[in-house]
Amino acid sequence: MTPFAEAHAGITQLHARFIDAVWRQDATDFADCFARQGVWKIAGNVIGGPANANPALRGRSAIAEACRTMLGRCSHIQLIVQPTIVEVTGEGTAIGRHHMVEMARMLDGSTAMTLGIYYDHFVEEQHRWRYLKRHWSMQYRGPFDLSGAFVDSPDYGSFPAMPPADAPTYVRPA
Repeated sequence: MTPFAEAHAGITQLHARFIDAVWRQDATDFADCFARQGVWKIAGNVIGGPANANPALRGRSAIAEACRTMLGRCSHIQLIVQPTIVEVTGEGTAIGRHHMVEMARMLDGSTAMTLGIYYDHFVEEQHRWRYLKRHWSMQYRGPFDLSGAFVDSPDYGSFPAMPPADAPTYVRPA
């Protein structure tokens, strides 16, 4: 198998583990999808990583806690991940981009759909592909019929273009 095929297969399995952890609302398995020094940028937050300015937001345990908080607002969440564009960047490293649909039922019975793009840096760690950096770029959050407001998120250009390291993520519209 070529390095690309191996990376693509491993990254596909990573996304499957991520989706499964979200559906089961298993924050430990969710966090295990990230490398030890992994960073998750979402909803205006930078979670994980060794150099994060806020010690409460460092490491896999911080990613697990953020996951518990976010998923704890929902009774059910289904993710649909579109095919990932992947480029192998080195031995055991790759970058990728994929579009994702999230369908959620909140604890109060309301529902919402979220559309967005994940910009990912991957690393092979402990014989598995994991997220080294994830940048969530929300595009829409609202009713399933798309009648809500779309988010004015930047277009970072065609792949392999990625958001700059200091690019912010956006909080869902009110």
